[in-house]
Amino acid sequence: AKDYELRQYETAKWVSTVVRGESQKEAMRQGFWKLFHYIQGKNEREMKIDMTVPVTCLVKSGCTDFKISFFVPFEHQDSPPQPTDSEVFVEERKAAAIFVRSFGGFASPEKYAEEAEVLARTLRNRGQLFHEDFFYTAGYDSPFKLFNRHNEVWYFKK
Repeated sequence: AKDYELRQYETAKWVSTVVRGESQKEAMRQGFWKLFHYIQGKNEREMKIDMTVPVTCLVKSGCTDFKISFFVPFEHQDSPPQPTDSEVFVEERKAAAIFVRSFGGFASPEKYAEEAEVLARTLRNRGQLFHEDFFYTAGYDSPFKLFNRHNEVWYFKK
């Protein structure tokens, strides 16, 4: 469709952390730095790992816990180094069909929520079944990139 796409993602490992009781913006900041320290060597092998995109944030309806995640690079998918920070963990996300809406600019939590609502409304109008109680935000750019930014919101297909 012109306003969203349906992607099939394979099973993959992500390194994640959950930040509780903060605003989404503050949770993203705290979570990003915990994960950044992991890829900079705060792991059992003291190994530096390349930064990947997207950086995702799980947003659940009516919940102030946010799960921030980095994709584990392909070369480390089989055995990613274990985190040494007890609040950071490696998780395996199962293969899934995901509805994706892309948009540009600098994305705020409010902009992500607005885009997620547009996507949800579009999917409902088209009779698509999806998990409505949560969505993911996905950011692809460094904060230093000023133009042609790429952001997404994801709903998982039922």
